[in-house]
Amino acid sequence: MHEIRDAATFSLYAHPVETEEVGKFLIDVKTDRVYYFDVNLFRLHQDFVIRAILRRPMSDTERTSYFQNYREDKPSYILGYITHHRTANQWTFSYWESDKIRAVDVRRTRQRLRETFFIQDLSFRPDSTRQEALLAELTDIPTVTSDSLYKQSDYRPFNLGKATGRLRIVPVGTSYDSLLFEPEDIVVLQESYPDLPPVAGVLSTRFSTPLSHVNLRARAWGIPNATLKDAVTRYAALDGQLVQLEVRGATHTLRPATEREAEAWKRTRESARTVRVPAANLKVRELRPLQRMRAQDARLFGTKAANLGEILRLRGREISVPEGFGIPFVFYREHLQRHGLDTALEALLAEPRFQQEAAWRKAQLEAFRARVTAAPLDAALLDAVEARVRDRLGGKGVFVRSSTNAEDLKGFNGAGLYDTVPNVVGREALGAAIKQVWASLWNFHAVEERRRFGIPSSAVFSAVLVQTGVDATSAGVLVTKNLYDVSDNHTFTINAKRGLGLSVVSGTTVPEQVLYDIRYPGARVVSRSEDATMLVFDAQGGLKEVPTGAAEPVLSEVRARELALVAAKLVKVFPRSGPLDIEWVLEGNKVWIVQARPFIDAVH
Repeated sequence: MHEIRDAATFSLYAHPVETEEVGKFLIDVKTDRVYYFDVNLFRLHQDFVIRAILRRPMSDTERTSYFQNYREDKPSYILGYITHHRTANQWTFSYWESDKIRAVDVRRTRQRLRETFFIQDLSFRPDSTRQEALLAELTDIPTVTSDSLYKQSDYRPFNLGKATGRLRIVPVGTSYDSLLFEPEDIVVLQESYPDLPPVAGVLSTRFSTPLSHVNLRARAWGIPNATLKDAVTRYAALDGQLVQLEVRGATHTLRPATEREAEAWKRTRESARTVRVPAANLKVRELRPLQRMRAQDARLFGTKAANLGEILRLRGREISVPEGFGIPFVFYREHLQRHGLDTALEALLAEPRFQQEAAWRKAQLEAFRARVTAAPLDAALLDAVEARVRDRLGGKGVFVRSSTNAEDLKGFNGAGLYDTVPNVVGREALGAAIKQVWASLWNFHAVEERRRFGIPSSAVFSAVLVQTGVDATSAGVLVTKNLYDVSDNHTFTINAKRGLGLSVVSGTTVPEQVLYDIRYPGARVVSRSEDATMLVFDAQGGLKEVPTGAAEPVLSEVRARELALVAAKLVKVFPRSGPLDIEWVLEGNKVWIVQARPFIDAVH
């Protein structure tokens, strides 16, 4: 069509992506004619040109000429998008993120759209860092960034689904340590929390990203989960009542439910999945370097360490992993046995109240962890670890990380369940960090998560991964799929922050989000990080918070591309794992990989 004069026609021609409707157009630069086309029929601009304008296949010369339309000088077409951002109540036009569109053509586009489209109030939305630079030249027309649209939206779904349970509005100021829920609760959160025990559904009034720990939990549990800014005022009257929550792509419903509906939901909902963990081998006592680990060594050193060893085995010349070594499971078991903590743990797990009362279970786990960390560490082990750090890792600050047999598994990645101690310096700090990591196997949220997935407590063991610390200029998480458009199978989702990435998945602030298309290379900006401070190494050990002191984006086009290229190589290391959840660190422009595990796909 050469014009669209009503919303109904646009909806027919557009493709829904979460809370947005995305349409496409092209402008013939020679005739100035506008073409709006059905993106459900023609997914790419090129498809439309071939099938509706040329009506024959392109020759090699024509194909080369077509792709010139993404450069500054357009030989034939201006190729663009119109998007209805429904929850932000805005309409924008934009271009492919790698389009080198000029300001003059942006103005030309807006003029032709206003003449042929039923919405006059169209804003230009840059989708890349390069396009954002045009905003300084376009002060004469309305503009809006993807970052501002993301943060303006009053609703954003993270996991679709339906659940019935008792609504619990968590009061402002509730501390993370005091969060206690029943598995049948549907919770409304007014604060950003780093994690959450198992529940039936989640509404949050504060925005985060699909890769925050809370959203990853909801995804793994297969429960409805969304951000809704006015959830508290809208549903205050239902607090404490049985409700049914359904999260859909563009909207949601939350209404009172009957006891019969609640019972029916309990009977029909998916039963707790049983995840098989690698059986621990408690015979090997070697402090083994990552270079000599293989995937099967998850039975000795945990899945995290074993996966890094597998990366080095297959792609060690192409992918950088910080040097490190593993402390096997056997030393964790001996620490418990030496101090009578193994029998104390057995008694605790056998106590009926442990199974029945969450508050009691939480208090007892806290007391048990304190006993683990207070018990003296075997001096011979600490001597060996200290020597290895000094002789093999240069004696600098190290990361002491969990590597259990109950994480990084297909169907259970355990993100954020266990502790990492950063920039550990000195003998005393090393001993304390090792014991903290062992104790974190019994973090309350870790125990609750394993119960949800049917993992028996008797089967879990903690190894320790000790790695050279990288004092990151930026860090974050990359998932090898598009978390905003499930129909797109060639785009990676990247979350990033300046400095060390410990807060990227905490959900406390919105990180920079970039979608990188590996088939048609280009980085699309979703949101920008506005943190005034970042975490860096303290020379005395540990971390300190310093001003960011930088206004430029965290991820340049070059950095995003380098990350995506490394991620594509990691997919080949784990070809049967499905989408990967990758933790990365940038030291300048150098990419370091510190974790790779299966990503838990949404269950709808």
